[in-house]
Amino acid sequence: MAADRTTTDDSGVDEAAAPGWVREIRQAMRASPVDHFKVNPVRYWADFLMALVLAYTAATVYLLSPLGSWPQLLAFPLAVFWLYRLGSLIHEVCHLGHNEMRVFKVTWNLLVGTMTLTPSPFFTRHHRDHHSQRIYGTPEDPEYVANVLEGGNWRSAASYAAYMLAYPVVVFLRFLLAPLSFLHPRLRQLVLERASSLTLNLRYRRRINDFDRWAITATELLCFVRAAFIPLSVYAGVAPPSRIGLLYLLGLTTFVMNQMRQLADHHFTGDGTPVDVESHILDSCNYTGSDPLTWLLFPFSIKYHALHHLFPSLPYHNLRAAHEHLVESLPADSPYLGLDQPGWWAVARRTVFG
Repeated sequence: MAADRTTTDDSGVDEAAAPGWVREIRQAMRASPVDHFKVNPVRYWADFLMALVLAYTAATVYLLSPLGSWPQLLAFPLAVFWLYRLGSLIHEVCHLGHNEMRVFKVTWNLLVGTMTLTPSPFFTRHHRDHHSQRIYGTPEDPEYVANVLEGGNWRSAASYAAYMLAYPVVVFLRFLLAPLSFLHPRLRQLVLERASSLTLNLRYRRRINDFDRWAITATELLCFVRAAFIPLSVYAGVAPPSRIGLLYLLGLTTFVMNQMRQLADHHFTGDGTPVDVESHILDSCNYTGSDPLTWLLFPFSIKYHALHHLFPSLPYHNLRAAHEHLVESLPADSPYLGLDQPGWWAVARRTVFG
């Protein structure tokens, strides 16, 4: 199993065209006595349920406590912390195989994706495009943040910040107005291609297949009900008007945390042209330290981001063990060992300030 997935994983990397040191890494993974590619369902469910209970408990206290009260102020950072961790599992949902852990994927989408207006069908395709060797680092890459920041340009950075402030509202309106997209086939196709990906890259055009069309429609209708419930509950007097502002603040803060993480997933040294396999991997980062910001922004071991780009199908709970195996197996001069970074801020600072 490990041998097959290290050769034909969802990175789109042609192993025959990879440099020697990358092939060496893949050979080391095949030689491992442990199958690092084996998914542990118990770990997925345990991490999911713990984060779900703690996130929703803290969020409930935050939303129902008197405005400005101590319980509300104390519950807010706890809700953000656990909602961010809970939402981060969308990354793991998208990398599971089509037939892997279907119940888990459906459950996550019903209890998290719908409730937070971040269903995985709106994330999976563009995230996998980010891993594509043909697309990585180009204007088509939906997650290459440098396309937005433009290497420290302050005007671009200000626009990026303004867009982040607006993004939760944009997502809310996308789902609230979803039924209108069915008024005309061309409008529907435009919405599917241009407004059905959770990305800040306005140039990204999603490639729609039949499964995408079905999955997007099913989840967006559920999200429409969720989005409509928010203003209707206020209109009906079930919730106070402040509920809308509180939800916005909760969504914005968790979203900003995710964007902060993305600032240091890669070095963002590309100029927009396609890159080879070696440049792709060398542009990616691993974090093996334990500084507080790295720990906060990279939950569930996704701090081994370069390793993840080498093997996108490697389950998150095995990233650390796989990294340690490679460190022990590779020669001391392997470029892989140079992918480790001292901490989140060291990389994010260069991304923001150039």
